[in-house]
Amino acid sequence: MTTDPAGARPRATHGPGGEASVVRPEGDVRSRPGTAVHRTWWRVADYAYAGWYQVRGVLAPGDPDRYAEPTARRAPDVVLVPGVMEPWPFLQPLAARLFAAGHAVHVVPGLGYHVQDLAEAVRTVAELLADRDLTDVVVVAHSKGGLVGKLLLADPGAGPRVRGLVAVATPFAGSRLARFLPLRSIRIFRPDHPDIVGLARVADVDRRIVSVFSRWDPHVPEGSVLAGARNVELETPGHFRVLADPRLPEVVLDAARAFVTPGPPGGGPWPPGPRAD
Repeated sequence: MTTDPAGARPRATHGPGGEASVVRPEGDVRSRPGTAVHRTWWRVADYAYAGWYQVRGVLAPGDPDRYAEPTARRAPDVVLVPGVMEPWPFLQPLAARLFAAGHAVHVVPGLGYHVQDLAEAVRTVAELLADRDLTDVVVVAHSKGGLVGKLLLADPGAGPRVRGLVAVATPFAGSRLARFLPLRSIRIFRPDHPDIVGLARVADVDRRIVSVFSRWDPHVPEGSVLAGARNVELETPGHFRVLADPRLPEVVLDAARAFVTPGPPGGGPWPPGPRAD
């Protein structure tokens, strides 16, 4: 791993065989997994964060359409896809940051709390892309939303409209914890579920994905590293609280703009150099 000339951000590297590599904060967080006390506190903080945004989604969801028309618009447009049982305000802080930087941000009302199966969710997002005639968009997703985003990339109809996917805390290999929850909306995360197994076979779109994840995710013990994608590990622990990591907005902005630079989608060095925002 190397850094940019200013030393501000690490650059991704890839092994000689194209195997996955991971961009990490300064210092290797794998050597600092946290004690049992740390992990207990992180878990409590993670659920508190999720609980707050669940309440906010009911009491003060706000109007997502206010992010669709920035004053000084720049490419790409962004489509938000939250995780399972998540109202759109889970991604509202990212929406606000993207909007402030000039990107039109689209929320998918038809997803609701996103309890549909993957195929239905893909159809819902694809319909929004077609209805609004959106092209060259970047999907920014959390958790299950990243699975939907990967299926969109592979979809013959919707795929050409999507330049790339930034997936945060996505269980690309599933989660063995899904076996213990008897909810239909959760069972799809089992590592042996046909949707998870099928997604693993769709590897040709992985180069158009940036997978971002926390140093410790209690919901995805298998991790979110995706071979062939660009993988970024953030310092903030937690499946939900990683959305509040101070580095995340810059990672998302850099990734989204890298997808629309000249050349093939997702091609070229990443992250790019310092921006002129």
